[in-house]
Amino acid sequence: MPSWRAFGPDTRVTSRRRVVVTAVGMVTPLGVGVERTWRATLAGENGVRPIQRFDASDYPVRFAAEVDVPGSGATLKQALAMLALDEALASGVPAPGSRLGVCLGSEAARPPLEWLFRTTPPAGEEIAALAPDAPTRMIARRLGALGPRSTVSTACTSSSQAIGEAVLRIRRGEVDTMIAGGVDVLSEPLMVVGFSKLGALSTRNDAPEHASRPFDLHRDGFVLGEGAGMLVLEEREHAIARGASILAEVTGYGCSCNAWRITDSPPDGRGAAAAMLDAVTDAGLTPDDIGYINAHGTSTPQNDHSESQAIHRVFGKPVPVSSTKGQMGHLVAACGAVEAILCVLALRDQVVPPTRNLVTPDPACGDLDHVLVARPTHGLLRHTLTNAFGFGGSNGSLVFSMSDTS
Repeated sequence: MPSWRAFGPDTRVTSRRRVVVTAVGMVTPLGVGVERTWRATLAGENGVRPIQRFDASDYPVRFAAEVDVPGSGATLKQALAMLALDEALASGVPAPGSRLGVCLGSEAARPPLEWLFRTTPPAGEEIAALAPDAPTRMIARRLGALGPRSTVSTACTSSSQAIGEAVLRIRRGEVDTMIAGGVDVLSEPLMVVGFSKLGALSTRNDAPEHASRPFDLHRDGFVLGEGAGMLVLEEREHAIARGASILAEVTGYGCSCNAWRITDSPPDGRGAAAAMLDAVTDAGLTPDDIGYINAHGTSTPQNDHSESQAIHRVFGKPVPVSSTKGQMGHLVAACGAVEAILCVLALRDQVVPPTRNLVTPDPACGDLDHVLVARPTHGLLRHTLTNAFGFGGSNGSLVFSMSDTS
């Protein structure tokens, strides 16, 4: 047991409402649809390539992980959210009303540069579409969701915390069903220039497919990505009563703040460790129960080192770890939702996804059990943990567990 933070009592209360995942939808740089992305992830395919959406020939970084969907800015963001939602609702649309809510992770859309040269002001609807809460507004209206509607905008942690907050609302009995997830579009001129100036992006313009290298000794920054992930979360008895298929149970949620610098994490990983341990404890588990960690693993020197220290701090022994950002870049506000879905699929298919481009593990990250090719678990995987750690010091971790309904 780590001496720096004691485990509390089993926080599960027998009367606490349990929350399950009954449907998922996803759009990523690896493809449109859950199964397409999942197959590509397990096969080690790569979605990073030279930027196609705009002329980046004079930019310091000229590649990204773009989705193969038409549009840009707020228009593309709405399209991605709706594509992921449509897939999640393919097996059934939740009943409208006050027992249905929406909580998404989303950042503000970035207006196209042409707006600066417009002779007429943008319409009110155009401006409203740029707001972080535009996707939740759109989804709530479409579904007739009269329950709580909220948007979490905490950079890279946004959709992880959105899922966690949705879980808490169901547990408290405020609603029976929540649409939770996240969406973001990063391959935009402002984002490329801004993150380049911060020194956060990889500059491997000559080999973009090898640019995102989580935990590798020669990593030099992250790759901008984009996408959307949506989960239908339900109170367990409600899902059983309506005959829904249960993919997994969300058993644990933890969040914390580093209270550190804006653009990096404390070297000892204490904030990330607190979120992970809180999620495990919230699930009524111990670190020994976790069979796979989907790491935040952005491919920046600071993040990967800090997260590694946090993993060592909490687990104290090797646990299978991978970061799928090596294949699809960093989806920022959407990464928590997409990676949560990957954890659900790992439980479903009993296989954990690999880390792409990890050739020489960084000794400073310690002796992690890196998954380099898709690894079957032979029916032994029962609990997974996924991390999301954001600019500004926010941390979110979620535990997904096998359902006991079968």
